[in-house]
Amino acid sequence: MKYKNSSLPIEERVEDLLQRMTVKEKVGQLNQKMYGWEAYKKTDKGIELTEAFKEQVALGDGMGALYGLFRSDPWSAVTYENGIPTHENAKVANRIQRYIIENTRLGIPVLLSEECPHGHQALDGTLIPTNIGAGSTWNPELMEKAYQFVAAEVRSRGAHLGLISTLDILRDPRWGRSEECYSEDPYLAAKMTEAAVKGLQGEGREELIQDNKIVAVLKHFAGQGEGQGGHNAGPANIGERELREIHLPGMKAGVEAGALGCMAAYNEIDGIPCHANTTLLTDILREEWGFEGMVMADGVAIDRLRQLAGDYESAAALALSAGVDLSLWDTAFTTLEQAVEKGKTTEEWIDRAVRRVLHLKFALGLFDQPYTDETKALQIVGNESFRKTNLQVARESAVLLKNQDQLLPLSKQTGKIAVIGPNANQIYNQLGDYTAIQKDGKGTTLLQGIKNMAEGEVTYVKGCSVRGKSKAGFPEAVAAAKNSDVVILVLGGSSMRNFDLEFDSNGAAIVSNNPTDMDCGEGVDLADLKLGGVQEQLVKEIAATGKPIVTVLIQGRPHAITDIVDDCDAILCGWYPGQEGGQALAEIIFGEVNPSGKLPVSLPRSSSQLPVYYNQKDQGRELQYIDSPGTPLFSFGYGLSYTQYEYSNLQISPVDITLKQVNEGTPIEVQIDVKNIGQLAGAEVVQLYIKDMEASITRRVKELKGFQKIWLEPNEQKTVTLQLSKEELAIWNPEMKFVVEPGNIKIMVGNDSTNTVETILTLE
Repeated sequence: MKYKNSSLPIEERVEDLLQRMTVKEKVGQLNQKMYGWEAYKKTDKGIELTEAFKEQVALGDGMGALYGLFRSDPWSAVTYENGIPTHENAKVANRIQRYIIENTRLGIPVLLSEECPHGHQALDGTLIPTNIGAGSTWNPELMEKAYQFVAAEVRSRGAHLGLISTLDILRDPRWGRSEECYSEDPYLAAKMTEAAVKGLQGEGREELIQDNKIVAVLKHFAGQGEGQGGHNAGPANIGERELREIHLPGMKAGVEAGALGCMAAYNEIDGIPCHANTTLLTDILREEWGFEGMVMADGVAIDRLRQLAGDYESAAALALSAGVDLSLWDTAFTTLEQAVEKGKTTEEWIDRAVRRVLHLKFALGLFDQPYTDETKALQIVGNESFRKTNLQVARESAVLLKNQDQLLPLSKQTGKIAVIGPNANQIYNQLGDYTAIQKDGKGTTLLQGIKNMAEGEVTYVKGCSVRGKSKAGFPEAVAAAKNSDVVILVLGGSSMRNFDLEFDSNGAAIVSNNPTDMDCGEGVDLADLKLGGVQEQLVKEIAATGKPIVTVLIQGRPHAITDIVDDCDAILCGWYPGQEGGQALAEIIFGEVNPSGKLPVSLPRSSSQLPVYYNQKDQGRELQYIDSPGTPLFSFGYGLSYTQYEYSNLQISPVDITLKQVNEGTPIEVQIDVKNIGQLAGAEVVQLYIKDMEASITRRVKELKGFQKIWLEPNEQKTVTLQLSKEELAIWNPEMKFVVEPGNIKIMVGNDSTNTVETILTLE
């Protein structure tokens, strides 16, 4: 049998196997029906496979993929008591594989897919800062390194696919999944997506057979960040140009980096659900970009197509023809054999999808080596190298927003420090959604980080909760503030799920009538971006004591802090900084680390101001409101340091480049001198923006087209060179052709989107 011959090309092996398969077996390869945590049970005799799992294998004479074998959280209800211990992960994964291989006619191995949006969502999984924090690092090289560790952890347990949020662009911060977005900007998000793909998969497809690489399944494709009203999975009422300019660059970059997986998004675009969008999933993704991987459905999304199609068979046929290859918990794809019998789809459409699934299994080496080294996980999961990298990501993800009179950094010898606020000592509140159950004592809260570093007296008072209305803790908090030399207020939001929550069919939390502190995460959208509960009132009462205030924001979305910004002497945005976040933020507060994070999103003044992203269309006038400024409270790209940088000598080379040369691939070099004129060493993010001054379509106020993070010692100067090519300068013209047009282009380089030096590039 050719398909078992490892010396043959993958395509030949796939075709040999495909022609041996029945329709039932083919349909089995397109299904990922059951929850992985229902495939096993913990008994007195150890971990055993369930009858439900065996029935699923029999249903399709095999199984395409099994989702979430190691997932742990309140939705799965998997804890340390009933979950698979890390040292047994690979053993159970091997048992799953062995059962399928030995109990099916053709012995096709199964793909094990796992959530890893900010680290593996499994017991003992290492959790890095969520994407909005990762975007704040402006350091793709660092993130690629972090994702290498994520891949190694997932593969060491025996899994093969990593579901990772990289494609959503944050256009409305009311959306609960804001934390999963790298940025409001497509260029920055695309660079981070490229880093994720290279980190998880490696530089080439041949690396996938290694025991430290997994397939990156990029989600969500596409336009989910444009949901109407900030609602999860809301319609994206945009046209093709907005789609291409803002929401497609991430996946395009992912394809160019070699991504072999993507997940379709729940939303519709201009009336067409993404799971039924042939233009998106086939014409653009495959025919235009050359994607050769597999498209996975989002959870029960194909079943939702019944609203259009009428029944399961028709919904399955619609998604299959559009380009969906593998289901996720849907009933619809289990009916594909009946759909063929009823003439609603064809075996040819099924074959197309099966080829893609099988190709992935061969590329991963599963037909030749389906089993995982059962000793590997204990060597890999949570090792010290990953912890150090995770700590560095947390350091670089923090953004210093305000530092009046250089209050920060604090001296470690500060006599009395009052640490107050709902997010000071709650580890789950700094980890984000899609977080596994944590062992007691794992990770460092900010309170712990401060206590570990401060040499003076540290007092802690919670003060209030994230969403609750009780002020019962205010008097104690005010008393602690009065008795201190400085107050560190730790405020923000929470994506912490609890076991009392209800969950939607896809696992999204339902919190509308639940007293939980959860105000962010999947399914948790806000109408008002102010800090929740009585947090603002707590700030006012602490401010009335007259003590200096350092506010640290632990949050998954940009909250509107307009009403408290003047009450705080210093503000540090830590986002959800992960397990090492407490130490990283404490290091910044006490000056062991110079903050270098830059905002990947604009911070609004209020919800009423939205949209407030920096790259809006240029209307030829300044946009203002009668009752509010039109500008954000803090601009895209903004972030302070404990030192200062000076930009000078902006130059373009060659100065006489022609339009023809650019279209033929000649790059333009943009050079700028950056000098550290302060007293401390630090990292600076040099940002390059352009503004097309003359175009055949309306253009944006400005667009990020390059950046580089550099390290500068005091008084050190470096010349930074950034490149502009056709890819950065072209626009989608009225005929939807991607072309560079003649005319003037403003070139802007600086340390944020509003503070730049400028010159003009002329193309003729």
